[in-house]
Amino acid sequence: MNILDEIIAHKRVEVVAKRSQLPLESVHAEALKAPVPPAFAQALRSVSMGLIAEVKHRSPSAGIIRTPFEPAQIAQCYERAGAQAVSVLMDEKFFGGGVDHFTAVRAAVNMPMLYKEFVVDEWQIWHARAIGASAVLLIAAVLSDQEILDLCACATNAGVEILLEVHDGEELSRALALGIDLIGINNRNLKTFETKLSHTLSLMSRVPESVTLISESGIRTHADIERLQAEGVSGVLVGEHLLRKPDLEIAVKDLMGR
Repeated sequence: MNILDEIIAHKRVEVVAKRSQLPLESVHAEALKAPVPPAFAQALRSVSMGLIAEVKHRSPSAGIIRTPFEPAQIAQCYERAGAQAVSVLMDEKFFGGGVDHFTAVRAAVNMPMLYKEFVVDEWQIWHARAIGASAVLLIAAVLSDQEILDLCACATNAGVEILLEVHDGEELSRALALGIDLIGINNRNLKTFETKLSHTLSLMSRVPESVTLISESGIRTHADIERLQAEGVSGVLVGEHLLRKPDLEIAVKDLMGR
């Protein structure tokens, strides 16, 4: 069992527990009362290269990433520096995230927010909408085509966008065949955790211009940004590189060339 399999196995048990603590009907009711969130893909495409800046405390591969870790202040730095959206990790066991981080960030910034979670159930979609998410991450590697379609339909009903993450050509083909128009290509090999920017570049020629394409992981320099932009990538998701810098605003501006 690799780390992703372990996370998903735990997540399925976790969601069952959460549904028993807070029934779907209650989450659904809260979602319907929540304010309409700002548009996610539109914000990314409003500039030549959109930035989804991530709020992440730790990861299985990197360990603790930033200390002290203050989610709201981190997000405010991102917003002041010109990020188009912010991603907040929801998983507590493996990434040190959680709903408290998300709600703290939601109260602190006006940007669109990505509910960065290992989604396996519609409860998570409605929960995302209830706490102010504009978009929800789905991971093609852990979902069947039918599960993706069902969760996308749920997201449409909930009023949130879906960012579908793919890791290889087969998953990209699946995403395009399903008509997904917001796709993230993760440059990290799930087996070795090695990251290669060339992974996005090798796959994106197959992606039509109508798709908002995001490159994720392994983006560290403004030269990386320029390379991706020149090839037509719409945006990037960056976390660890920024979070390890002492001054987050300067880090964002240096990365994006602003």
